[in-house]
Amino acid sequence: MARASIFGFSGRSIANCFASALTLICVAMAGLPFDANATERIKEVATISGIRANPLVGYGLVVGLDGTGDQTTQAPFTGQSVRSMLETLGVSLPPGNAQLRNVAAVLVTADLPPYVRPGQRMDITISSIGNSKSLRGGTLIMTPLRAADGQIYAVAQGNIIVSGFGASTSKASTVVNHLSVGRIPDGAIIERAVPPPSGPLDLVTLELRRSDFALAQAVTDAVNLAFGPDTAVPVDSRAVNVRTPADPGRRVGFLARLEALQIGATRDAARVVVNARTGSVVMNQTVTIENCAIAHGGLTVKINKEPIVSQPNALSQGTTVETSKDTIEITQAESALTEVKSGANLSDVVRAINLLGANPQDLIAILQAMKMAGALKADLEVI
Repeated sequence: MARASIFGFSGRSIANCFASALTLICVAMAGLPFDANATERIKEVATISGIRANPLVGYGLVVGLDGTGDQTTQAPFTGQSVRSMLETLGVSLPPGNAQLRNVAAVLVTADLPPYVRPGQRMDITISSIGNSKSLRGGTLIMTPLRAADGQIYAVAQGNIIVSGFGASTSKASTVVNHLSVGRIPDGAIIERAVPPPSGPLDLVTLELRRSDFALAQAVTDAVNLAFGPDTAVPVDSRAVNVRTPADPGRRVGFLARLEALQIGATRDAARVVVNARTGSVVMNQTVTIENCAIAHGGLTVKINKEPIVSQPNALSQGTTVETSKDTIEITQAESALTEVKSGANLSDVVRAINLLGANPQDLIAILQAMKMAGALKADLEVI
């Protein structure tokens, strides 16, 4: 797999800090050349169609909180849920809105693993949907978990583990980590098995994690070399059909050997990803640049607003008028034309961009301009 180098920036970064960090990454990458003989397993680049997790969700109540539950006047659904639950247990509440401080309404989410059987357990996540201050110390009561088809596949219940804690007084408060989300390891019991994937039993489809014709052909060649000609047939750049043994008893061993097959590592497409909000820039190993010249100057506009109060003369029966005196100052930073030499690997690219001494936001604009000019040999993606 092609290695990637990640540059993280903050809004406080200045050109010198940016240049120093970029230089350190460049030096670190210098000792990590791309290994043309690298290999990877099929299970690292593809998955078997139909073998996946299924999301589950449920609505429930957390009880036993130490006064940190929902305020029912602002979250009336919590009181309605408590009333409904107690009625199913044979308890009738008088009319009115009960003030509950130790109960919180939550959503319970989980991923149902493939090939699970009824009676097995899985982890769940509990998230507050009301105005509860903390779920710490609470207990989730029996909550059915449903899939997209509306069927109940698991039932969740147990004591919640919250990693954070908090303390507060009338005038101050402190919180460590997040108190509105918790987890219960093995907190749900599977009640229904997921139906097996439909399709021919002697045929499986390998779904590649990325669209790449070269990778699809490499997987096909590796499978046919190990199991015989025509065992694998590429469908497109994202899927490869593989024939499996007719004997069901041999199918598990066959799939285990299939996932463990080694293929030659393929290079990813050259790509630069920039985050315009945080200033982060990510480049993979295959990014290259051509010779180009860059001039980039900053324009600073400063507006000063000075308040002025005009007082009326004595006995004039006038009124006090408040105005302001505004001044605008424009500063254009000097910029010289800088030559950026071509680079054939990531270290050369980092070194060339480092010479510009640009801050993170300027770097994003420079990369966009280099792409438009044809000097940046990579796909530029802005998120």
